[in-house]
Amino acid sequence: MLKQFFLICSGVDLHLIDNCSNGEQNKYVGIGATVFFTALMATIASSYALFTVFDNIFTAIFFGCVWGLLIFNLDRFIVSTIRKKEKFSSEFLQALPRLILAMIIAIVISKPLELKIFEKEINQVLLEEKNQMTLNNKQQIAQQFTPEIEKTQSEINKLKEEINTKENEVNNLYNTYIAEAEGRKGTKRVGKGPVYKEKRKKHDKALADLNSLKEENSKKITQKEEAISTLLNQQKNIETSTQPIINNVDGLMARINALNKLPWLPSFFIFLLFLAIETSPIFSKLISSKGEYDYKFENQESIVKTWIQQQTHQRNILLKTDTDLNDKVYSDIKDEEELYKYKQKIARDLLKLQADTFYKNQQKIL
Repeated sequence: MLKQFFLICSGVDLHLIDNCSNGEQNKYVGIGATVFFTALMATIASSYALFTVFDNIFTAIFFGCVWGLLIFNLDRFIVSTIRKKEKFSSEFLQALPRLILAMIIAIVISKPLELKIFEKEINQVLLEEKNQMTLNNKQQIAQQFTPEIEKTQSEINKLKEEINTKENEVNNLYNTYIAEAEGRKGTKRVGKGPVYKEKRKKHDKALADLNSLKEENSKKITQKEEAISTLLNQQKNIETSTQPIINNVDGLMARINALNKLPWLPSFFIFLLFLAIETSPIFSKLISSKGEYDYKFENQESIVKTWIQQQTHQRNILLKTDTDLNDKVYSDIKDEEELYKYKQKIARDLLKLQADTFYKNQQKIL
């Protein structure tokens, strides 16, 4: 049963191979087994690759099986269409397009398995990329809010500077009238004379202005600090809302790009392994000698080809004979007087009928 299944996988004519020796049958059983297991590996590889895309195991398995059947059909077609020739160069030229197709299939099959084999290393690369993307995202978002925040903070600093300047002015006036009272500066008379009172009055007015300025600027500072807090909250909300997009950068293309950043040699050897598996049925047919099955198959093709050529030749002769007979028949009857008079009468009746019809149509129009 298993032998019969692998023979079907190899694409041989079962009626011909049944009459061949066991050695010939075993050769094609090996080719069929290679075709089957290559398709099986393609199914596994594509299922994993599609799972990274759809994130659904049933969908991935379904489309993976479809892909595996496609690869199975292609491999079976490639192997079954290679014909043994008398010269190896002719066989190789015949198999060259199929080898190119096998290389493409090997690349498609090996890539998903590479993703699975190097999954931990790929996850590390993806983590580093996501961290960098997070930093870049925060930087880009900050560029949208930083100018407005810095402008508002500058206005706050300016308001605080106004208060500090006014405080320094009030402190200087305080020191001035205290020094006047102590006789250290100004009139240098101890006591609270007219000059002292004048300087004290000037200080009290500046102090009142300072209190008014503090109250007014404090309100403005509070408003601007609230504006900065609002901008910072908006910035934080945008960062939070965009972070899931970065976290989801874990699809097939992202993993392939991450794989390409790893050392190429391990991936290359895995590709060579699948290339050897994929091309092994082709090379097995190329390097094997022309066997019993090949001769029988060639003989069957020759029988069919000869029969078709005979049928085509007979049809061509029949067509030529029939054409010659028709030409001779029409040539013999074209000069008969009776046929001429008959066709003349028909033509005369037809012309009369056309004239009568034209006359009736003209009457209706007028």
